Order: sequence, then structure tokens, then C-alpha cells
Amino acid sequence: MSKNVLVLCTGNSCRSQIAEGYLKAFSPEGTTIYSAGVETHGVNPKAIETMQKDGVDISQNTSNNVNEYENIDFDYIITVCDNAKERCPYFPSNATRFHKNFPDPAKAVGTESEVKQDFDRVRDLVKLYCKEFVSAYL
Repeated sequence: MSKNVLVLCTGNSCRSQIAEGYLKAFSPEGTTIYSAGVETHGVNPKAIETMQKDGVDISQNTSNNVNEYENIDFDYIITVCDNAKERCPYFPSNATRFHKNFPDPAKAVGTESEVKQDFDRVRDLVKLYCKEFVSAYL
């Protein structure tokens, strides 16, 4: 049976994009994965780069506002930051909601190398979460 999954974060630029990439890679056929933000900031180039290093291409992803999906009946909604959880609009659905607050790699400071390490670290946390989510629910 096909499932609709929505991943939400603040700007739909990093964490939700990474999660969308992994959920698409790990989910069974027939699962539709969406990601959105309560705002749209564009897909972060460093998120694209860190995913390419792990063999997942999110370069064609778009940054979407959650309001674009108000007519979709989601089975699962995953918020990946506290801000999105607090600001998530009400969806008139029976979606099961999950929340995992991941650090925002876009806020990383330091040398270019340190920032990339932070993106890689968050990517690996999101990857593990997505694998476990797919195994448990999809």
C-alpha cells in the first residue's frame, strides 16, 4: 500500500532536504516523499554537496512551502527541527506525527572544512534516523 510522507523543517533548505533524499533512497516502491518548510530558503548547496558525497543526488530538489501540500492526505509527518514542530500548520488528516530535532548545519561556523564536517555529521544523523524510520514504518 502506498504511503505519503512529509518532512518539515523551517526553511526546507538542509535537514528536510537531506531527509527527503534518504527517505526516497530507502523507502519501498510506491512511497511518495515530500519535504517542505514553514518558509522557503532554497536548497542549500552544501546540503547537495554532502549528499553527493554519500551517493544521493538532491540537486534537482526544490524548496517548497508546506501550504503547497495542504490537499495531500499524509500518512506520516516528520518534523526535523523544533521551530517547524511549533509552527507546523494543522493538517486535517490522520497522519501520524514524528519529531526529531536535528542541529541546523546551515548555522555552522568555522573554517570551510569545519562547516563541511558539521554538514557531514548532521547528514549521518539524518541518514540513521531515516533508515530506522523506513524499517519501522514503511
